[in-house]
Amino acid sequence: MRHPTHLEHLGSLDAFTCVQTLSHLPDVLFLDSALRHPGLGRYSFVAADPFGRFVVRGGRAFWNGDPLPQSPLSALRCLLDRYCQSRVDSLPPFQGGAAGYLAYDFRHTFERLTPAPADYPCPEAVLAFYDVVASFDHRSGDAWLVSTGWPEQDPDRRQKRAIARAQYFRGLLSHGPCPLRDCKLASRWTSNFSASGYGEAVKAVIESILAGDIFQANIAQRFIAHISNDFDALAFYRQLRRVNPATFGAFLDFDEMTIASSSPERFVKVDRGCVETRPIKGTASRSSDQQRDQNLAEALLCSEKDRAENLMIVDLLRNDLSRVCRPHTVRTPVLCDLESYAAVHHLVSAVEGQLHRGATATDVIAACFPGGSITGAPKIRAMEIITQIERCARQVYCGSIGYFGFDGTTDMNIAIRTVMLKDGSAVFHAGGGITALSDPQAEYQETLAKAQRLFAAFEA
Repeated sequence: MRHPTHLEHLGSLDAFTCVQTLSHLPDVLFLDSALRHPGLGRYSFVAADPFGRFVVRGGRAFWNGDPLPQSPLSALRCLLDRYCQSRVDSLPPFQGGAAGYLAYDFRHTFERLTPAPADYPCPEAVLAFYDVVASFDHRSGDAWLVSTGWPEQDPDRRQKRAIARAQYFRGLLSHGPCPLRDCKLASRWTSNFSASGYGEAVKAVIESILAGDIFQANIAQRFIAHISNDFDALAFYRQLRRVNPATFGAFLDFDEMTIASSSPERFVKVDRGCVETRPIKGTASRSSDQQRDQNLAEALLCSEKDRAENLMIVDLLRNDLSRVCRPHTVRTPVLCDLESYAAVHHLVSAVEGQLHRGATATDVIAACFPGGSITGAPKIRAMEIITQIERCARQVYCGSIGYFGFDGTTDMNIAIRTVMLKDGSAVFHAGGGITALSDPQAEYQETLAKAQRLFAAFEA
């Protein structure tokens, strides 16, 4: 295990200014805590120009375009092991590694499930391997450039590469940020569900629950609009992070597509043998009237339906984590706490445990992906019902965005409130968990409440 080779202090450089300045480089990535929080929203990271790309397409893993013989998760673990390094405790946690997304359909790499049809095909996973990361500590106001020198293996050559790469990025950051253009839609939004159609979908899930088939399933509607030819994705993300700031936001400008996410939900965090997941289940719209907003929050906290929805997923995730954690270490330190965001209140729980010796983040992904909060329970049957009802691939939606650090640290979100920009279209989904107590009209309105700030970001 080796420390990152070269560190440079960047003073009080702003994270968005950094990504705007580097936006001309390939595979620009911004893991963005636009909503400040002492624990969940303390750090942001910017990276670009990776030395390698890990892609999963059609269930097969590729490294820099060449096919790999192992299964995708085994191949990913081998690549991360090749570039392993120790962590500098005084710096923000992502100090070089693989970052990008795992699509919802990444589940097909380890579960035999019928795939949904895809209008906008995309790889099941894209993870860029970054040797240089700009990291931002929002609590202290400090920014750092971490240059690891990978993929060089010889210590002397690695040291020289680390210094040269740091100087290259430092030079780029000395220039002003690239100007941003317009980000206008070229059509109205359309959905794959009408209000009545979504109501019928909710009723179908309730029938499956009453028949004993499942306990809960998450059903989403998909919104699509065309974008202008000169649409500036980073300008759009600037608007999104303004109108809907989130602790686990992200902007990824990859060859395959561009992704803009304002997710409030952590999927998994792995750090020094400990794992945490923070499922969101239970939602209420917010109000501009302070008293009414408080009443809505209190009603959510007291809602039998929403608490039951949350507890079901907590039980599912406790079971998932028990597959990779030491006996009797899985616990729930937070249960149905209230978290408030720009458009909605949420009920959030936390489940954590201590990993078996030798277990890594890829083992956690195998045990837990996709997150139970956006599938249902039992998970496999719920996913089958989701495919039957939604009839379109979720792709990045309800997958996960984040990083796998070369030191073993990992932090991934649940890709909700997430827009995919591809082939002249903007695509996003909004859904909710359906239980036996669900009201079809209320569930439909919940999806619109979750979509509200994404619509607003395009109109800003």
